[in-house]
Amino acid sequence: MTVTLKIEKNVYGGDGLGRMGSGRVAFVPGAFAGETVRAEILAEKKNYVTTRLVEVETPSPDRVKDVGPTVPGMVYAPVSYAGELRLKQDQLENFLWKVAPTVLPLEVIPSPQPLNYRNKVTYHTEKRQGKWLLGYRAEPEHRVVDVTEDPLACPAINAALPGIRSSVFALLTQGARAVRQSAKEADNVTIRWTPLDGVKWWLGEPPRDLELREQADGRRFRVSTDGFWQVNPAVGDRLAKLVRAAYEEAADRAPHVLDLYCGVGVFGLCCAAPHPAQGRLVGIESGRSAVAAAKRNAEALGVKASFFCERVGGSLNRIKVGPQHTVIVDPPRGGLEPNVAPWLANRPAPRIVYVSCDPATLARDLNALMKSYRISYVKLLDMFPRTARFETMVVLDRKS
Repeated sequence: MTVTLKIEKNVYGGDGLGRMGSGRVAFVPGAFAGETVRAEILAEKKNYVTTRLVEVETPSPDRVKDVGPTVPGMVYAPVSYAGELRLKQDQLENFLWKVAPTVLPLEVIPSPQPLNYRNKVTYHTEKRQGKWLLGYRAEPEHRVVDVTEDPLACPAINAALPGIRSSVFALLTQGARAVRQSAKEADNVTIRWTPLDGVKWWLGEPPRDLELREQADGRRFRVSTDGFWQVNPAVGDRLAKLVRAAYEEAADRAPHVLDLYCGVGVFGLCCAAPHPAQGRLVGIESGRSAVAAAKRNAEALGVKASFFCERVGGSLNRIKVGPQHTVIVDPPRGGLEPNVAPWLANRPAPRIVYVSCDPATLARDLNALMKSYRISYVKLLDMFPRTARFETMVVLDRKS
């Protein structure tokens, strides 16, 4: 069954949202706000239906004719980059409106490069019709789409990709049976690039003896291969500068830094490095190799800091937060652990800088924090152009 729908907006994830005659919501992948489309109903739920785009009857002025090469996940490839940024801003504002129903100072920071920006890609292998493929898995079947050139990956990765593909396929098809079996079981291939190390790649688990060198806010950092680093170096650098600026705005009243989910210590060290005598820096991170790298980074930058390998939510009774602390939180996509946001709301820190890669969990956590804090300003950073995701920095100040 096909229906004609007017697309009201694009929800987080990229799907267009229209309404059936009954008012029931219909999600249409590949459709964009303002368009009239025909869509085939695939599944009906109680409150919504999922569909497949059949035809665009009235296109959005943001829709482009020349989409160019794409890979799975590039949900905004059919629209202009300016149009993509407007859609993402609307999504973030809708999330924030639920917790702060007022106009908030919100700046949208685009990526200097909407394509060829990724410094890390993870591909998968699959044998189909007697041929080995290497690329991204596509929803919903999770079948591998072969990638010979990646429009999201940086030029250095694309230049190295033919040689890496040949090496991976050789491991899968040549040599001892045990080697071939091990390569098949590994499945994922990670390719990483840094300006200082060039291109590195590995099959399966990352090598423990390899440490990468990165740069942010004019400082060098060491990162373990299983450690986190932003995939868009230019926007990641801008984010580090913005976190430092947010700290410096409040440094007179909150000189000490508590960096939760600190990774290799980037945000905390960027704040502390220019002011090594101003305040104390404490970082908490559950990844053992990341904490080890954070300690080495602090030593290299000449910053006295204490980094602890602990789960944040499991060590709240040992974490000290006083009225002179700036708290930085950069949790994974799942957001803060359930007990962390209420705990922070009851602490006396004057300022919290929340960095998020998921607006839904961000809104959930802000709902708890805003019992004691108000949002001062918000930055949307397009860390992942042409895809559904983006990064957000929210600066909160304690209510007087």
